[in-house]
Amino acid sequence: MNEKTAEIIIQILEEKKPENVGELINLAKARIDISEKEIFNCMIELQSEGKIELKKPLKPIPQHLTAYLKTEESRWYWMTIGLAIATTLIVFAIPEDIFPIIYARYILGSVFVLWLPGYSLTKALFPPEAKSEKSGGNFDSTTRVALSMGLSLALVPLVGLLLNYTPWGIRLNSVTLSLFLSVLFFATVGVIKEHQTKTKEIKK
Repeated sequence: MNEKTAEIIIQILEEKKPENVGELINLAKARIDISEKEIFNCMIELQSEGKIELKKPLKPIPQHLTAYLKTEESRWYWMTIGLAIATTLIVFAIPEDIFPIIYARYILGSVFVLWLPGYSLTKALFPPEAKSEKSGGNFDSTTRVALSMGLSLALVPLVGLLLNYTPWGIRLNSVTLSLFLSVLFFATVGVIKEHQTKTKEIKK
């Protein structure tokens, strides 16, 4: 560990009291000419030695996608896929005349149609940046929520339009499977791009 870098990090924490890791890294870069990766690694070592304490402990980004899928960073991916699978199974397994279980179908179906397609597409198109980035991400949470709902409202009719020109037509089964495959595809692309973006930024 670079002792000079460690001293600067500790000094910045005491004097400037940065609100997040990205701000701390930017302040450190302004004082010493080293890469973000070196500063990040130094912060991890200081944290592991108990010399600094961060509200949210730093963890290095795994270089392999399979390892990244096991981290908390990819929790959104598994929740998205889980909700999509649960909704698809409920649509096929629960008849429309079984009460009150049918309400679970209504609730999950609403999330499945109005949220998941747009959310997964947003993740695929605009993956979050690494935590060391100045902006902390492409969009804030409010923007992502609004964009996810807007894209869902645009994507679902498009899926229906495409199905109308296929032998399967616009039926419950065909629409459900099409949306499930869309969510699965976009979410998988999203988590891959997110991993690539974060590992690339940390290497800078």
